[in-house]
Amino acid sequence: MVGLGVGIDYALFVLARHREYLACGLDPHEAAGRAVATAGRPVVFAGGTVVVSILGMAVANVPFMTVGGLAVSIVVLTMVLASVTLLPAFLGAAGPRLGRAGRIGRALRAGRSGRLGRRQDTAEGPVPAVGWRRWIGHVGRHPVPYAVGAAALLLTATLPVLGLRVGLPDDGSLPHSRTERRAYDLVAEGFGPGTNGPLVIAADPTGDPGVLDRLVATVAADPGIASVAPTHIDRATGIATLVVFPTTSPQDKATADTIARLRTDVLPTAIGHGPARVHVGGAAASLSDVGQRTSQRLPVFVAAVLAMSFLLLMLVFRSILVPLKAVLLNLLSIGAAYGIMVAVFQWGWGGALIGLEATVPIVSFIPMFLFAILFGLSMDYEVFLLSRVREEYLRTGDNGTAIIEGVAGTARIITSAALIMVAVFLSFAVAEDPSTKMFGLGLATAIFIDATVVRMVLVPATMTLLGRTNWWLPKWLDRMLPAARSAPTTPTRNPRVKPRVHGWLTVDSTPARPWRPAPQRVT
Repeated sequence: MVGLGVGIDYALFVLARHREYLACGLDPHEAAGRAVATAGRPVVFAGGTVVVSILGMAVANVPFMTVGGLAVSIVVLTMVLASVTLLPAFLGAAGPRLGRAGRIGRALRAGRSGRLGRRQDTAEGPVPAVGWRRWIGHVGRHPVPYAVGAAALLLTATLPVLGLRVGLPDDGSLPHSRTERRAYDLVAEGFGPGTNGPLVIAADPTGDPGVLDRLVATVAADPGIASVAPTHIDRATGIATLVVFPTTSPQDKATADTIARLRTDVLPTAIGHGPARVHVGGAAASLSDVGQRTSQRLPVFVAAVLAMSFLLLMLVFRSILVPLKAVLLNLLSIGAAYGIMVAVFQWGWGGALIGLEATVPIVSFIPMFLFAILFGLSMDYEVFLLSRVREEYLRTGDNGTAIIEGVAGTARIITSAALIMVAVFLSFAVAEDPSTKMFGLGLATAIFIDATVVRMVLVPATMTLLGRTNWWLPKWLDRMLPAARSAPTTPTRNPRVKPRVHGWLTVDSTPARPWRPAPQRVT
């Protein structure tokens, strides 16, 4: 799911740049080379940010999350490599055909493209669609109301996060048509809801033979325990196991409270200060432990990812406010996605639209997984957009013009990529498994918010308010940061202009050889 999403993103970015160079009159092979040289660095950097975010899950010290993050990182790296190696080969092999408009494209260019319109290819190069320029200019003329309104909207959507409850949806949340759900209901009806999630207590009674009787009596007396199965003792090791059935279902919050009470109060009282050792296990207890571990490590993980992303963005864009704004806006979009998940899955708002038959808690490991993936994907759009804005600023020196040209120049690419990713992720939101639904809805919601409210409203509004201070960087810090040269992120209106290097970005200037069809050999 993640690989398909980022692969589409990266391919669209390189392909769009290739077509822009073709529109400038370059040879298809040279256009492909320049496309990967210009778009390749943002693609590699964006993919690296995704990998850093996902590998950050290792701080949770939960093995299955670490392995899952490693697998996703390998997929993302594969997509990055394909975008800068295999895709340019296909672009060059396709020749000038990719620069031509198809039937739909010709219809749109004829005037049936709607208000936003399409990019226009003139003799001087590609020009962003008039509709996008008009919208970004409108936001730039009224930055305060748009910034305040969009931020208030996202903060309101984030409020349900205050009621976030992690747990594990059990088979009772599956559709009634599933065999697992029918079996779950029959077992709960005949033997009680806790029978679907028994706890296993392992005890080593060495040095205290009477501890088992005290243990059974104390556990059975707890109000959260419905029954205790007969004790089983292994003859070879002397280890005893007790199967304990709670009074509540595995996904009920009361079950997690019972597990915590057993560990902190009930079991220590039963064994006293003797040499016996007792531990609580089972599926419900294990998942409760995972939820507790991820909740404890989530702040550390978030802080590490934010710090690393801030440093990388500061290195690329040579600015302090731009990376800081990017980090804060990404947090807003992710927080809004979390809030919508809580409203749908815990409160049941609109759950029927995705086939959710009962409210369920948020799966304990999903918030960390989603943060890692969403923060990386959000940085994709941030890098693509800010790279264009930064280059336009270096070319013109005017902050307002750079915002309009940069955002309008990337709006079509970002919107197209986002729509494709939202469609992909929403297909998972209608799956039968609640965990898959959470992944699909969370990813689709965050990408939609990020590509619309954040990129098309908040980014131009806040950058307009900050003005030239967007690119402020203390001189002492500028001297400390390593300088690196990069190819340009956008084709210039005149491909024969000499390049000027500005840190990581340059204005494209290598003399270009206009493309002409090869002469036909007469035989």
